[in-house]
Amino acid sequence: MHLITTIAKEFGLSEWQVANTIELFDSGNTIPFVARYRKEQTGELDEEVLRRLQERLSYLRTLEARKQEVVRLIEEQGKLTPELQTAIAAATILQQVEDIYRPFRPKRRTRATVAKEKGLEPLADLLWAQQDRGISLAEIAQQYVDATKEVMTAADALAGAGDILAERIADDPVIRQRLRALTWQKGEIVSAPAGEDPQGVYRMYAEFREPLRKLPPHRILALNRGEKEEVLKVQIVLADPAEPVNAIMHLVVKPDSPWPELLAEIAQDAYKRLLAPSIERELRNELTERAEAQAIEVFARNLRALLLQPPVKGHVVLGIDPGFRTGCKVAVVNPYGDLLEVATIYPHPPQKQWDAAQETLAALVAKYGVSLIAIGNGTASRETEQLAVELIAALAGKGQTNLHYLIVNEAGASVYSASSLAREELPELDVSLRGAVSIARRVQDPLAELVKIDPKSIGVGQYQHDVNQTKLAQTLGGVVESCVNYVGVDLNTASPALLSYVAGITPQVAKNIVVYRQEHGGFRSRAELLKVPRLGPATFQQCAGFLRISDGEEPLDNTAVHPESYELARKILADYPDKALLETATPAEIAAKYGAGQPTVRDIIASLLKPGRDPRAELPPPILRKDVLSLADLKPGMELKGTVRNVVDFGVFVDLGVEQDGLVHISQLSEKYVKHPLDVVSIGDVVTVRVLDIDHQRQRIALTMKTT
Repeated sequence: MHLITTIAKEFGLSEWQVANTIELFDSGNTIPFVARYRKEQTGELDEEVLRRLQERLSYLRTLEARKQEVVRLIEEQGKLTPELQTAIAAATILQQVEDIYRPFRPKRRTRATVAKEKGLEPLADLLWAQQDRGISLAEIAQQYVDATKEVMTAADALAGAGDILAERIADDPVIRQRLRALTWQKGEIVSAPAGEDPQGVYRMYAEFREPLRKLPPHRILALNRGEKEEVLKVQIVLADPAEPVNAIMHLVVKPDSPWPELLAEIAQDAYKRLLAPSIERELRNELTERAEAQAIEVFARNLRALLLQPPVKGHVVLGIDPGFRTGCKVAVVNPYGDLLEVATIYPHPPQKQWDAAQETLAALVAKYGVSLIAIGNGTASRETEQLAVELIAALAGKGQTNLHYLIVNEAGASVYSASSLAREELPELDVSLRGAVSIARRVQDPLAELVKIDPKSIGVGQYQHDVNQTKLAQTLGGVVESCVNYVGVDLNTASPALLSYVAGITPQVAKNIVVYRQEHGGFRSRAELLKVPRLGPATFQQCAGFLRISDGEEPLDNTAVHPESYELARKILADYPDKALLETATPAEIAAKYGAGQPTVRDIIASLLKPGRDPRAELPPPILRKDVLSLADLKPGMELKGTVRNVVDFGVFVDLGVEQDGLVHISQLSEKYVKHPLDVVSIGDVVTVRVLDIDHQRQRIALTMKTT
């Protein structure tokens, strides 16, 4: 029960909301299903809150399990006290539990364990008690000299006892917490060159110093990468090295201690040898975890925006995967994504068959009625763009004015081309040609095509290769799942890759659905899903509402209405048979009339008013172009429209239709303070920018979105 109370308080929710949500999760319900079809139980919590709640629940359950484990381990040693048990129970984070357990954790052989083996722990206890015995320290220590244990002198005895006390100080949870807080408040991260950096990638970090508390996430990851590549040496320093030792002395040395000098030496050793390296590791790890969480969050939000780009429907698309030596791979697909023809052209060096390439493209445009050319943004992209512009101009001179082009982010196309899925979909094509098909299809339905690629390969992140790959995969997988279920999936056309992201459907069940579809000629109703092998009632409940059948036996199968609500939907339709009546219907009245929940009724009405609705259609379409700009055409002060290609912590990259994307630094996004660029723009947004500066030598374009 205390988990429910804790989460409710942290999230600002009612305890009944949290309790119901946890019960739904524990019963095996997926987040998309709970968010869409269990609104009454959760109080209409959205997916974002549900995911955060699920993560927090997992953490707190892990914390509770670790607390129980630590209590058991200490109890087995016969050292569990009521005070320890209370402290463990009161811990709110795993770090606190580990700090408490640290003195009891089995250790490898250390200087302290060696000293204990020599019988010096009683001497250490005596020094720790700090009671004046009326004799000198040397005389006290002389009592522990034992040649058989290799304690040859009083100095040896004191050194061994000091090792025991240094470890005791380093393991003390109160001291660790105090020094961790001190280092966080006053520590600085400092970096210096440690190796060659011929490309100058880490130039700004060659002589770098910044307070820990102010270090932005992207700099943390940059420093980590530089250190990993052995280009940088990175460490945490304190302006006053004596301050942490003084803090230890304040906690350890009694006012009337007879041995303050000795304890000061021990405190110095404890800090320098044990505490400082350990706390530096902990804080660096904590900083890294925060930076990784931020990087993953940015990647996730970028990925969501990319996946939800509006489809460009109704076009026969000619996709071009550009290249120099091996040529440009060309693929034509019809408006449904079916492959019509492929070709390879060689307009660029070394072959330079420009005219022949133009003729091939013109013939394909004429043969299939191509109205849109999609060009990948990789090597030779801008040179190929010029080819398309000349083709469009030539055809316009002959009266064909409906041909446009756009640049497509081709990240991950090569990964898809070599995948087993691509081999299944396009078995007759060479690997090099499959990328052109993927580029063409991305325009027609970004979501359906991009789900075929590992999200990490889609290229809209920042330092994605430097973060925890398991967490990254889990988060990005959740984003894809969320997008797929938000849009809905055509049951009779979706690929296994797309189906596998539908709530409750595993990759194997997705393949079984496609096999069933092939054998039986397509689904006529959602209910028919129950005939698919390994798709039982529990899976059906989770997935059915997200699957659409556009021409089936049941009209409601083409809506977001869940089969469990069909009876209610039919009653509403019977009472409000035309659209005008339905639009004026009051959800509260209908809910009261039929004893249903208002959120469910509201969603049913919305689905009945717009059956088969694609929520992406409400977003602005991408910019279709007929001409091309070059870097040389840009001038400071010029105002342009561009498409946001990527969003990172420090700014936004905008495609202007020239060779290089421009950067709008975070300080140039708005006249108002901007905490993060994602608060202002998302990938795919069409924005108006002004050119601030062009660095031709470094191929950099500085932009602003400020109006003044």
